[in-house]
Order: sequence, then C-alpha cells, then structure tokens
Amino acid sequence: MFWQEDEDKTLPYQAPDDVLDLSFAIQCKQLPLDHAWPLSQAIHDALPWFHEEDVAGIHTIHVAESGNGWLRPEDAANQLLLPSRRTRMALRIPKHRLQDAQALIGATLDIDGHALTVGEGKEKTLINASVIFARYVLSDATEEEPDFLQRMAKEVRDIAGFKVKKMMCGKSHTISTPDGILHTRHLMIADLDNDPSIRLQQYGLGGGRKLGCGLFMPHKGIKTLKPTE
Repeated sequence: MFWQEDEDKTLPYQAPDDVLDLSFAIQCKQLPLDHAWPLSQAIHDALPWFHEEDVAGIHTIHVAESGNGWLRPEDAANQLLLPSRRTRMALRIPKHRLQDAQALIGATLDIDGHALTVGEGKEKTLINASVIFARYVLSDATEEEPDFLQRMAKEVRDIAGFKVKKMMCGKSHTISTPDGILHTRHLMIADLDNDPSIRLQQYGLGGGRKLGCGLFMPHKGIKTLKPTE
C-alpha cells in the first residue's frame, strides 16, 4: 500500500476536453452481470471506428449497489442486473468522435440476448480531481497486492510523469471473454496534481479499455478513508 500523508490540495484548473465521456440514457429490462464482452461487441458492431481509437473506452453499466435492502449480485453466471430509468451507459471517446458516437441514439443493442435501447446522449468533460478511481484494472490472477501496486506506480510514472504517494487497491473481479477469464482489481489513486489526474483519466492504466478496464473517474470522500493495517 502507498500512503504518504501530505497537505490538502485544491485544484483551480481548467481541464482539457480533447477526451470526454458521452453518457446515454438507456431502456433495458435486464443485463448479464458480466456483460463487458457482449457490450463491447455490440458497440463495435454499431460503431465500427470505435475499436480503432486508442483512448476510446466503454464504462461497464452499473446500478446502485444498495438501497431498500437490495445488494448488487455477485454470481455472474446466474444473476442479472435490473437497470432503472436513471441507469446510464457511458463511452469515453476523443472529442473529434463526438458526433460519430451520436449514431448510437435510437439503436437497440443485443447484449447477450438482452435488448438495450439507447436514448439521448449527454457529454461530460473530465474533471481534474485529486482523487480518482477505477472499478476494474487488469491484474494477473496470481499477482500479489504489493506487486500490483508497484506495477501501477511504474505505469503512472510512464504515462503521467508523476510519483505516486497514495494508492489503494480493492475488490477483485473477473471478466469472461472467448479467450478466457480476465482478472481485475479496484484501484484508487489520491493526492494527484492537475495534469497527472487528467492524463490518467485520458489514457488509463493496464489496458482493456474496450472492456471497461483502466478507466478512471473522480472519487469523493477521501477524507473518510483510512489505510488498513
């Protein structure tokens, strides 16, 4: 674990908008819990250019993990997600593809036998947050936590020229693909400067962007988090 205490930072900085998120409303009754691969294939079929763009990525669709006693299921083989009217589907794309991505609006995607109809899209620029997190970062099945963190710290230096001082990994997940099972971990990076924060959101860590991996988002509430022993 990396956790070197430092002073608080504010980031009065205007982030570049050459990479952004495009968030779509969706109509969908059910989705497989492990839907990264079929969603990626559906987006590829609808937007043939998408997989040619290095920075393009697909945010895996999520619903609330708790509420009125409901918990997000963990059995990917036998349980389904139930999207609500507020559930969104989001793509991370280069700005010059914004108009091209609007072609998804009105399309009905086949996600492993489940119909997902795409509604209106709303663009969201990246935010220069000092704390960012990714739900899924690719990790070898046998990789120990310290080795994973060291590897991520090196990638941060290579991509953003920044020496990490605070970084934590969390839950492990798997993603099913025709070529086998991919293993992932949650990853949070804290106390980032402006440019590294944006660069990591633009370019991600660990690959697998088209399957929702390595995509960072702003994280709030760092002050409530404490490193575990």
